[in-house]
Amino acid sequence: MKRVWWGMAALVLLGGCTSVGEIEQSPETMSVISGKKPQEYAECVMNKLQGSRKPSKLEPIHNGLRLIVPQKLSDGPAAVILIEDRSSGSSIKVHEHLNNFPMRFGDVRKAADQCISG
Repeated sequence: MKRVWWGMAALVLLGGCTSVGEIEQSPETMSVISGKKPQEYAECVMNKLQGSRKPSKLEPIHNGLRLIVPQKLSDGPAAVILIEDRSSGSSIKVHEHLNNFPMRFGDVRKAADQCISG
């Protein structure tokens, strides 16, 4: 059992080598539409993640915002959330590092899901 935990820790620490571009090219772990505008949605996600990670980085993109969420244990990106402006809200795509690793931290996806409405 200890070997499994050490292996997971090694994967997380080695994951700091991933770039934002590489994460954006990975398959989406979530793709939804929200009634919130991009800035409102991004602020909601950043507030939900505030206690568990370093501050996220918000960047403008062609028609919306890109939210870069840092990893918990290193300085590399853990997730990239693309929030595009729509006439009635936002189109949201979440790309996560280690997206096919079943034991990854779930706080990014949970925050992204909780901020969709209300």
